[in-house]
Amino acid sequence: QVQLVESGGGLVQAGDSLRLSCAASGRTFSSYAMGWFRQAPGKEREFVAAISRSGGAHYADSVQGRFTISRINAENTAYLQMNSLKPEDTAVYYCAATNSVRWTGLYERVYAYDYWGQGTQVTVSS
Repeated sequence: QVQLVESGGGLVQAGDSLRLSCAASGRTFSSYAMGWFRQAPGKEREFVAAISRSGGAHYADSVQGRFTISRINAENTAYLQMNSLKPEDTAVYYCAATNSVRWTGLYERVYAYDYWGQGTQVTVSS
């Protein structure tokens, strides 16, 4: 089992950058695929980015070219670098993890992940 704690959210202006962190407990972080999702008020939780055990990255079309997901296994941490932020990026951001072999074809799906953090608020003002 793994516990996830997000940090790094805040209030920024459009065009600014933020880096979110997701710290994981346990000694098997490298065996987990990681994902970032977000949820705006009144909307469903949506996929943002994901990274495989080997470092392969996937992005939602809405953030492609602006966001970068990464991981440092020695630090048990995954990151989401967010550049050129827009007001529509405002949401609670969640990190998630899974060691399921099903993840490869399902990384955009909420149900593909077994563990979730508590979320961190990102607010982008215009």
